[in-house]
This record gives sequence, structure tokens and C-alpha cells, in this order.
Amino acid sequence: MPQFDPSTFASQLFWLVVTFVALYWVVAKIGIPRIGEVLDQRARVIQDDLDRAAQLKAETDQAIATYEAAMTAARDQAHDHMRGVQAEMKAAAETRTAELSAKVTKQIGEAEARITTAKKAAMESLTSIAAETARDVVGKLAELTPSGDAVDAAVARALKETR
Repeated sequence: MPQFDPSTFASQLFWLVVTFVALYWVVAKIGIPRIGEVLDQRARVIQDDLDRAAQLKAETDQAIATYEAAMTAARDQAHDHMRGVQAEMKAAAETRTAELSAKVTKQIGEAEARITTAKKAAMESLTSIAAETARDVVGKLAELTPSGDAVDAAVARALKETR
């Protein structure tokens, strides 16, 4: 193998050093700066993205705070509106209840008056029925015909005693 020939070692070492220095110079002057630029550019892009993300997060937090404040205000407004509507409904219900109570009270008064009138009529008819019945009973049992005034007075006394 020719590379292991000791007579060519010097030229091989010379070209090794020349190639190494040339390659080192190319890498140091061209390759590493480009890699450094790429890394710096990536670092700047990443930092810009992080800064933009922080800015967007701050804007989002502000938007969320604004939204929550608006929702709180809307809820408060809705609660106030509901309280107003409930107060109106309660007032309307109380008014309607008062009207119905007055109407029912009037109807109860009228019904009580009719009941009183019917009771008086029933009592009057009861008195006349009792008087007729008493006249008929006395007429059939005793075969007497009592006077109407005497029977009416006896029935009135009997009813007075039972009351």
C-alpha cells in the first residue's frame, strides 16, 4: 500500500497539514460564521415569537378582563331588570288580588243577603205550614175547627220556645 511507504511520509504530512489548515480556514472563516448567523437568526426569531406570544397573552388577558367586566355588568343589569319586572308583577298581582277580594266580598255580601231573605221566607212559610198542619191535625184528631189567630199564636209561641 503506497500510503504506508516511509519515503512518502513527508509529502503526505505536508499535504495533510496544508489540507487541514485550508479546511480549518474555510470552516473558521466561512462555515462557523454562517452557522453562527443561522443560530443567531433562529434565536432572534424565537425571541421575537416569545415576545409576540407574551404581547398576545397580555392582550388576551386584557380582552378576558374586559369581557368578564362586561358580563358582570350585563348580569347586574339583568338582575336589576328582573327585580323591576318582579316588582311590577307583584304590584299587578296585588292590585288584581285586591280587585278580586273586593269582588268576592261583594258577592259574599250579596249571597248572605239572599240567604237571609231565603231564611226569612222559609221561616215565614214554615210558620204558615206549621199553622196549617196544626189546624189539620186538630181538625182530624179533635174534630174541632180552631180559629186562625189562635193557631198562629200557638205556633208562634212554640217556635219562640225552640229558638
